Amino acid sequence: MVRAKYQGVLDLGEKLNIQNGDVTEANGVLTVKGTAGTQYEKNLLWDEIKAAGGENPSDIVADIDVADTTVYARHTVKSGETLGAIAKQYYGSAGKYNAIFQANTDILKNPDVIHPDQELVIPNL
Repeated sequence: MVRAKYQGVLDLGEKLNIQNGDVTEANGVLTVKGTAGTQYEKNLLWDEIKAAGGENPSDIVADIDVADTTVYARHTVKSGETLGAIAKQYYGSAGKYNAIFQANTDILKNPDVIHPDQELVIPNL
């Protein structure tokens, strides 16, 4: 029953390719373990847990590590995106676009010019 409640979390874990994943259920408590690629992916999992179980769920225990703590995320640019839109997605504020620009000056020369398929580092703030 509890596994069905958190199926969205398990599906997201598969979509994010969580490594070393392990899911067990005992006494009505789901235990989820694994390693997310970045902190952003870990945060996505926690958001999904809270969406299913509330702010402090007692029927799930999640132990999620992060493989790469040097960056917040990595982002592949899609057609039509701007640094402002990308900053809003990851930080909640378009105004933080310059942090992304500064972290990617090896491939970006102008914050107003990005191209599809470029892989950007989204830095920890």
